[in-house]
Amino acid sequence: MVVNNPNNWHWVDKNCIDWTRSYFSENLIGFGAKDEKNSIYIDKVSSVDGDVVVSQRKGKVMSLFDVSLILGFSGHVENENSVSGSITVPSVSYDSTEDELQFDINIFKETSSNSSASTFIKAKILPQLRKILIKFGTDLILNNSSDIQISADKVNSTFTKANQEASTNSAPAKVANVSATTATATSTTAAAGTTTVQNSKSSVPKYNTSSLYLEPSFNTTAEQLYITLLNNARIGAWSRSHPIMESEVATEGSTIGLFGGSVSCKILKLVPNEHIVQLWRLEDWKKDHYAELDIRLIQGAGETRMAVSFTGIPIGEEDRVRGNFEEYYIRAIKITFGFGAVL
Repeated sequence: MVVNNPNNWHWVDKNCIDWTRSYFSENLIGFGAKDEKNSIYIDKVSSVDGDVVVSQRKGKVMSLFDVSLILGFSGHVENENSVSGSITVPSVSYDSTEDELQFDINIFKETSSNSSASTFIKAKILPQLRKILIKFGTDLILNNSSDIQISADKVNSTFTKANQEASTNSAPAKVANVSATTATATSTTAAAGTTTVQNSKSSVPKYNTSSLYLEPSFNTTAEQLYITLLNNARIGAWSRSHPIMESEVATEGSTIGLFGGSVSCKILKLVPNEHIVQLWRLEDWKKDHYAELDIRLIQGAGETRMAVSFTGIPIGEEDRVRGNFEEYYIRAIKITFGFGAVL
């Protein structure tokens, strides 16, 4: 960004969410631990969501951030049993301490042979992961402050120059060197009735967003639950309305309109009986703003867990999305098909 701020006097903000996504991908993918029996590594940063801003005024640089992360991991336990899953970090903020960081570990297709992965992750990976995450605030300022200040040799104000030099001299050496290039904007377009889905950074109105995670259980198989979420007739049964669909069963790239158009979604990815990823929106959100809904079906011995992860929910809409999903998806499916007790 270009700064026109004589003597670094005025307040300047820089949105650093794209830099943050690059930072965590570079610093976390490939991070993990191993011993004589176990080997587990982070192989994906599935989501980095929230607000990250670096600001300066009167020569002083500061940051304000609060982000949530969803990380994917894979590996082996007990020498031969493969395992994969996710680690959710609900909040990494400017005032977090190392001990305050929380983690939610989910093992996909958990069995007695791979359940020890959770213990291994807590003992061997999380302590070091805490140190990486808590260092983010320092690296954020070190790598982004030069974009929002003119250099000290061009500052004539003794006051702001002293602030700027004090900040520079007190900062530790740079550790990360992550490019601040903005991610390439992408767009996806499809028809859902008369609805157009576009996910383009240049045209989509911006919300401050947050994430939501749910993990209900159903007394049925992953196969039956997968069909229930994608089959026209079954969707019509649990939604109590006629879904707007292009075929009898939703496929990758197809769109679905639910509850008389109150909900619109576009299927991005399908892994039969395991994984559904879709763009998802409520009718009264800003035009063309979609959250991402990631559903993983985890088959157990007598039930199936549905790991539901929303990212990109407009701030203030979290309780509404949670309530609607619990009532009109989870509870409705259980009542309609007898897939579990309803509280």
